[in-house]
Parts: sequence; C-alpha cells; structure tokens
Amino acid sequence: MTEPWSFQNQVQSVDVKLDNGTHICLRRVRHSDRGRIEEGISQMSDQSRYLRFFSGSKTMPPSVVERLANVDGTHHIAWGAVNMDEDGHPAIAAAHMFREDETSKEGEFAIAVLDQYHGQGVARILMTALFLDCYCEGIRHLRIEMLRNNKKAYGLIRSIGGMPGVLEGPVAQYDVVIQDAISALRKMDNPTAIPDIIAAFAVD
Repeated sequence: MTEPWSFQNQVQSVDVKLDNGTHICLRRVRHSDRGRIEEGISQMSDQSRYLRFFSGSKTMPPSVVERLANVDGTHHIAWGAVNMDEDGHPAIAAAHMFREDETSKEGEFAIAVLDQYHGQGVARILMTALFLDCYCEGIRHLRIEMLRNNKKAYGLIRSIGGMPGVLEGPVAQYDVVIQDAISALRKMDNPTAIPDIIAAFAVD
C-alpha cells in the first residue's frame, strides 16, 4: 500500500460520530463490561443472535459471556462501541479477536452490532480500531466463521478483501489479511469516521 504504514496501539478509546451525527465512543472491552455484554446479547434479535452465535437463545451460557469479557490485549483483543448520546452510554457493538498463542500471527475474528444500528457503519469503524490494534500486536491474518446464509456478513467481509476458505455444510470460513482489510477500509468514502480512527493509531 502507498499510504504510511506505521501505527501504535496505546490508544484506549476514540470518540467519533456516525454519519447520522450519533456520538460514538470506541474503547477497549474490559472484564467489568460483562454485564453490558449480557445485556447486549439479550437486546439482539433472535435472528441476529442466531447468525452471530449459531443459537437463538436470549441468554448465552456463562462460559460464553466470560470468554467475551476475559480480555487480556494479547490472546484476546476486543473493542466495543457505546452510544454517548443515550443515558447510561449503552453498548451497541463489539468486535473480538482470539488467538491461542501470543506469537501466532493468526486469530479468530467475530463481531456483533445491535439491530437498530445496522447499516450505519458501526461494524466498519469498529473493525478499523480492532484491526489496527491486532496489527500492532503482530497479527496478520484473521479467520471468521459465519453461516452461509448470512448475506450481510458476507458482503461486509468481501468488502474488506475476505476470501473464502473452508466451506462445509451451513458454515463458511473466510480469511482476512489485516493489511489488505485496513487498506480497503481506508479507501471507503463511508463511514466518514474511519480516517479519524486511523489518525488516532498513527505514529506522530
């Protein structure tokens, strides 16, 4: 890529606005967010929960919630988005990367956005922050598993250069090269907050 490619991940949070003017804070997920994670899962529609967790259950087992909340910044990197315009600053989305070994250059990627915020660019701005953080931690490739009938997720992953890997039964695995994904996000006209996030991670 021709753009400067030097970033740092000392960033703890980034304040941005969606294209509709909503004030959003992107920040690192903390273990103290466990309650917000449970609440967010319960607020997802049955369809969205099924597409994200392969289960329509309104609540997830404690082990699943604990895994999502147990963030260490190395084996598990996670960023969340909260709506600063609403009372209590509710969580509206979260993106996660998991890897088994801190030296591994590959990780597993997952993202969820509350239904009422679909189509507003939340996933793309959240991915920008997560991918930059992952890149700084030495991660170069991500895998994402999704149901093959999840057309929105398919379009999103393809828009950042994701390529199909394993295709078995109803579940498909896609591979994402982080540098290519950030380059693709950088070139997008919308959401307009993407350049602000990249600037926050840039080395002065």
